[in-house]
Amino acid sequence: MKAVRLFEIDKPPRLVEVPEPKIDSPTDVIVRIAGAGVCRTDLHLVEGVFEAVKTKLPFTLGHENAGWIEEVGSAVPDLVKGDPVILHPQASCGLCRNCRAGNDMHCTGRAFFPGFDATDGGYAEFLKTSVRSVIKLAPGTDPASLAPFADAGITAYHAVKKILPRIEPGTTVVVLGVGGLGHFGVQILKALSCARVIALDTRAERLDFARRLGADEAFHSAIDGGVEAVRNATDGAGADIVLDFVGEHGTPDNAMKMLHRGGTYSQIGYGGTLNVRTVDLLLGEFTILGNIVGTYNDLAELMELNREGKVKITAQQFPLEDAPAVLRMLDEGRIEGRAVLLPPGVRQAGVQPAAAGVAAR
Repeated sequence: MKAVRLFEIDKPPRLVEVPEPKIDSPTDVIVRIAGAGVCRTDLHLVEGVFEAVKTKLPFTLGHENAGWIEEVGSAVPDLVKGDPVILHPQASCGLCRNCRAGNDMHCTGRAFFPGFDATDGGYAEFLKTSVRSVIKLAPGTDPASLAPFADAGITAYHAVKKILPRIEPGTTVVVLGVGGLGHFGVQILKALSCARVIALDTRAERLDFARRLGADEAFHSAIDGGVEAVRNATDGAGADIVLDFVGEHGTPDNAMKMLHRGGTYSQIGYGGTLNVRTVDLLLGEFTILGNIVGTYNDLAELMELNREGKVKITAQQFPLEDAPAVLRMLDEGRIEGRAVLLPPGVRQAGVQPAAAGVAAR
């Protein structure tokens, strides 16, 4: 089968032929990939940000995956060939304390993360994972465009859920960065809360995009990170909450400057640093939150919001062989919403919103 694999750090991944995966365990599932989302984390993997994978090359990229069941192990009774599915990116053990508490993204057992931890991912025609990562979609669903819900979507959903208790009428929430994650964040905030949502981005076209998604206001952030715009929009008080979907290029420090006293900085994007004096943290009584990918249940809930038409995805589709060029486009900020790679034989539908229900479980 064809797969896009990372062979060297700081070198573009390459399309190569590799053997198809085989069932090894009773709980294994092989999925025929319909679409694989292209994530900024893939860029960070190419750049060598994650030390742990440098010694495990090569491997197939792609941790946002959706498709159809191809084959299942003997202990998987409720999935059959052809079922449309979306995959939680981390296959957890289900037995450790975190898994039993529903925090499966913090699994301390035998978890693996295809496309991220050097386990082969979904930039390929087929992917092997565990039944514990599979969410069955409604019959007839076209899963191709839905893949980015599996990481970008649930990461944004997870971050918004954590701050919901801090939102009340009159609360101002800033969404910093209206890209692959931020465009989900705007929609989820409007679907789940009464917050006034202000979107910030350095690109004018993304401000229009944010307004179309439901942002109450959208401002350019190229000059001072959007600090003055947020201060002006809140009569000098500042935002109650900032969701930072960028996490680099100075956004963490700028986010702290636009916060109201007692406000919350929620970090989702990463790659940069946050510099805050302890005295300022004390006097402002700020809360700082970090966010990792959401849980299996987060993904199931998000797909229900998608079924209801409350959270949609804007996805540009590209052939699998274009992966190196698409990663370059993402790095240059030329992707609106999310990019999805389609393996050979999967129909390319172009730019479109996607909606699909979760099948009864």
